[in-house]
Amino acid sequence: QTSIMKLIDSHCHLHDSEFYDDETRERAYREAIHVGVAMICVGTDTRSSHEAVAFAESHDNVWAVVGIHPHEAAANQASEIRELLVHKSDAVVGVGEIGLDYYYDHSPRGVQLERLGEQLRLAVEFDLPVSFHVRDEKAGGGAVWRDFWQVFDKFTNVRGVLHSFTDTPANLQAGLARGLYIGVNGISTFTKDPVQQKMYRELPLERMLLETDAPYLTPAPFRGKMNIPAYVGKVAEFQARVRGISLDDIARITTANTQTLFGVKLCEKTYERPQENFRH
Repeated sequence: QTSIMKLIDSHCHLHDSEFYDDETRERAYREAIHVGVAMICVGTDTRSSHEAVAFAESHDNVWAVVGIHPHEAAANQASEIRELLVHKSDAVVGVGEIGLDYYYDHSPRGVQLERLGEQLRLAVEFDLPVSFHVRDEKAGGGAVWRDFWQVFDKFTNVRGVLHSFTDTPANLQAGLARGLYIGVNGISTFTKDPVQQKMYRELPLERMLLETDAPYLTPAPFRGKMNIPAYVGKVAEFQARVRGISLDDIARITTANTQTLFGVKLCEKTYERPQENFRH
């Protein structure tokens, strides 16, 4: 049989051996393809970036984004990511997940800022879009955004997505004003924050990408289970419902947005139907 690809999970970690063993990964991949979901696998350090590339190269409708997450900034060098890009395959379509995380401060802020700048230079050098991770302090206040925009605005022609965006409408507008896309995932299906609910509902569709961030942030009604790329369909269904538009329109527009940003081309995939639905 041939599955028609309808949706793209623009940010997942299905490739990562820290979260999925080989059997679970392959079953989750087949489940996604069976329901018409392609995926972009996003690295968080040198190891997982190599794994993302290997997984993307060996599977249809999978692409890799490589980079150093702010949590891992102290333990990884941007030069290692550059080596991946110098020898990059067609499977590599972006730099990420990079940015700043002042919520946990797993790496010193100065090192986070250094890695962010280094990897933005790589994105410019290799003309690749960027998947950004930006998270403020527990108390909020916007310190992380002041620092982030200060680095971001030093570069011209950077294109990308604010992955898993949960911040304020003001910072949303700051991102949109800079031409960035916004990544919407399972949080949109279960947040109780009325400001967030309104923000997700009113986000311009032409700037929205759908994602899972699997294995994290499993959408309703699967809360409590491991997230997988196939569940991006639940994010799409929720957006269609709250906006009062068709699921086909959500799928068509968000898939086109992801293709525009990352330059990916879907192929129709011949698959063996899974013997049973994905089980955790």
